[in-house]
Amino acid sequence: MKFEFVAKHRVAWPVNLMCEALGVSRSGFYAWLVRPRSRRSREDEVLGTHVRQSFVGSDRTYGSRRVWHDVLALGHRCGLHRIERLMREQALRARPRRRGLPKDSGARSAIADNILDRQFVASAPNQKWVADFTYIWTAEGWLYAAAVMDLYSRRIVGWSMHDSMTSQLVADALMMAVWRRGKPAALLHHSDQGSQYTSEHFQELLKEQGITCSMSRAGEVWDNSAMESFFSSLKTERIARKVYRSREQARADVFDYIERFYNPRRRHSTVGYVSPIDFEKAQEA
Repeated sequence: MKFEFVAKHRVAWPVNLMCEALGVSRSGFYAWLVRPRSRRSREDEVLGTHVRQSFVGSDRTYGSRRVWHDVLALGHRCGLHRIERLMREQALRARPRRRGLPKDSGARSAIADNILDRQFVASAPNQKWVADFTYIWTAEGWLYAAAVMDLYSRRIVGWSMHDSMTSQLVADALMMAVWRRGKPAALLHHSDQGSQYTSEHFQELLKEQGITCSMSRAGEVWDNSAMESFFSSLKTERIARKVYRSREQARADVFDYIERFYNPRRRHSTVGYVSPIDFEKAQEA
């Protein structure tokens, strides 16, 4: 590694000074320079390129495990620890997660039992949907984003964005999901006890669609952890480092994250490190 540093920077600094500073000999450096590179060193160079491409392609959000699965998908055989080392050498580090959820002071109406009960596995599409919403700050004020996830593939099947935190926000996300997936039979819809989901408007919509309602217990964030995880990823991987000048700019960016990255491309650990869309296609094949 020391010789590699000297070779990389010898245009900028004298070789003898760098060798002295690093505690290596000039003769050793020049001998290393003409020595054939080892097979592992050549492999590391190729792998390192793929590692960086995967990391940058994920908008610098992937950790070593998702990068590893990208490299494996290209046909290379290597261990996770090797990917971790190559990422360290290139100073590739994913942004840490941050959580921040909105507070809802609205009045609660109809509160349903927790039928889902943290059973976040579904054997087929359109059996269990989970829903929630979050908030995004822009120069024009708050933008509220609601989403509906199918637990079968972790795919976001419905979403909506509004300037205000009303029942229409979550109703629009649900209707997009119904429009996309068809009117499912025996479907469970799970959310928290937010006033938007307990509202008469939303409860009537569920009944019209023949959807069974389930709600998290008060104060139990883990009852809807799948949606918590999605919004945490959205904020960490896209929103945290952005400054939105308008709500429209934020809308466009959230749309891009969901429809152009998360659903078709982002590797999800729960479904075997493939994207939600790829998982559904593989199950259909």
